[in-house]
Amino acid sequence: QAQLVESGGGLVQPGGSLRLSCAASGFTLDYYAIGWFRQAPGKERQGVSCISSSGGSTNYADSVKGRFTISRDNAKNTVYLQMNSLKPEDTAVYYCAATVQAMCANEYDYWGQGTQVTVSS
Repeated sequence: QAQLVESGGGLVQPGGSLRLSCAASGFTLDYYAIGWFRQAPGKERQGVSCISSSGGSTNYADSVKGRFTISRDNAKNTVYLQMNSLKPEDTAVYYCAATVQAMCANEYDYWGQGTQVTVSS
C-alpha cells in the first residue's frame, strides 16, 4: 500500500526548531516531487514548500522563506522540512504530499495523515 507518513511534530516554544520527516512506504520517492502543506484551525490549506524529484529545485511560501528548509534523502525514501525560528502562526497540521511529476505541481497524488506542530510559550 502506498503511504506517506509524517513525523517530527510536537510542541515547541517560539524561536525554536523542529524537523519534520515524510517517509514513503509502498513506493519510491525518487521520481516524485514532494510538497509540504499546512492547515491551521479554521484556515484553508496552505502550501509551505516543495522540492523537485532530484532535489535540485525548491520553493517556499513567503511566510516561511529564510526560516524553513526542505530537503530529501532518496536513499532513505524520506523528505524533510527543517523549521527554524518558529512562530505561533506556524501552528498547524503539516502534511506532505507526492506528485508523480518531477517538478513541484499544483496538485498532488498522495498525501500523508499529517503531524501537529504547535508553537506556543
